Amino acid sequence: MSKIFVGGAGEGYRTPEELLLGYANRHGLIAGATGTGKTVTLQILAESFSANGVPVILSDVKGDLSGLAAAGSEGAKLHQAFTQRAAKIGFEGFAYDAFPVTFWDIFGKSGHPIRTTVAEMGPLLIARLLELSEAQEGILNIAFRVADEETLPLLDLKDLQSLLVWVGQHSKDLSLRYGNVSTASIGAIQRRLLVLENQGAAQFFGEPALELDDLFLRDAEGRGQINIIAADQLMQSPRLYATFLLWLLSELFETLPEVGDPEKPKLVFFFDEAHLLFDDAPKALVDKVEQVARLIRSKGVGVYFITQNPADVPEDILGQLGNRVQHALRAFTAKDRRELRQAAETYRDNPAFETEDAIREVGVGEAVTSFLVKKGMPGLAQRTLIRPPSSQLGPLSAAQRSAVMAASPVAGKYDETLDRESAFEILRKRAESAAEEAEKAEEKEEQAEAAEREYRSGRRYSGGRVARSTSKPRKKSSRSDSIGTAFAKSFARQLGTRSGRAVVRGVLGGLFKGR
Repeated sequence: MSKIFVGGAGEGYRTPEELLLGYANRHGLIAGATGTGKTVTLQILAESFSANGVPVILSDVKGDLSGLAAAGSEGAKLHQAFTQRAAKIGFEGFAYDAFPVTFWDIFGKSGHPIRTTVAEMGPLLIARLLELSEAQEGILNIAFRVADEETLPLLDLKDLQSLLVWVGQHSKDLSLRYGNVSTASIGAIQRRLLVLENQGAAQFFGEPALELDDLFLRDAEGRGQINIIAADQLMQSPRLYATFLLWLLSELFETLPEVGDPEKPKLVFFFDEAHLLFDDAPKALVDKVEQVARLIRSKGVGVYFITQNPADVPEDILGQLGNRVQHALRAFTAKDRRELRQAAETYRDNPAFETEDAIREVGVGEAVTSFLVKKGMPGLAQRTLIRPPSSQLGPLSAAQRSAVMAASPVAGKYDETLDRESAFEILRKRAESAAEEAEKAEEKEEQAEAAEREYRSGRRYSGGRVARSTSKPRKKSSRSDSIGTAFAKSFARQLGTRSGRAVVRGVLGGLFKGR
């Protein structure tokens, strides 16, 4: 079975500590306090998977991982330390190398734009993203059902916003079918969508949507593409960050076929700052993550959570993470000591040392590791000196990043936004049509009233000429113009412009007292 060399363990760090590729889809955990070496461990694992033909997805929270696209330099100040460590752990194959990288970015600044549609994201994840209450989430589910029934494609934010306006108009009819549709809740959802739009997240929804096949590419040498998602700006909206990565993981789960236990994974997914996925998450969402983590391994995908403390991950999910790299944990408080003890209890004891003491004492670049061995059994806990990276330690320059993006296999594919007919356009046409019909009906009614007034006034003959009443007809306000026509005209005009849409949202926000 093929192996990944992770570092040296045992006496003098001369025993190879290796991750078996055949068990790499059994998921894993990289944990440790800030500054203990988690990022470098993630970097060397990404290099190794790529070198073995396995594509990788990872989020770059600090911008450091862009260096994977460039080879390390022998002139670097760390060169001597790297070569000494490689010799100490018996890493004879150590050499500097660059790896195939594709940069992605929701905001389209530090990488190729990455998008999905509102429909693909679904009501559960959007409700999580918007932090909706249970009642508001229920209305969002009704809106999605209406979109299906009325054949209204939900592609971008303006589609969802205009659909919610339509739901508000028909709230009485919909309440009879689906339960109470509160206009106050619709207003609250609209305001949260406006906040999301102002944060720039509107760029994430739309087309062309990401094709998952573009995450499984390999270069001419057969090395797996490393897909780096720029997350430095994305981390300013932690809920958007967590929801986006969970959506991506869910898409992989729902799309990929069953493959059982392959000789090596089809894809490895690294989820950095994993605690953001579970902070204040509703039980339904945690259950979904657990289901995905439990079943996606049979589709050839390995998921590795990176976080400061194993306690950040729910126990049911933690129990499924068979490959572990535990960097140092600090124990300054009673709570820290309890969590340290709990972390140590999840390892298979090694008679050579106390696991709890080792987790507290390991230095930077060192870790307590445990990888699955034959028959999928957990290996003994080992104090391991992590091997040095072959790629550049630290970020690329802006010019280097631009050059990598220009040579990317997906260069130009996602750059231009498409805006085909969807819910917004369809509802606008309906509103315009309704306004035209109302205007025609109003004109006919006015003509009929004028004819009636002329008939009632009669005719007077003076000097052989027909004299008509010179009094001006009084314009009568019709019932349709008072409510239906006026709203239809206004709705049609407002949906035609972006500023108009903002007005619609503002009106709704003012009229509907949100919860």
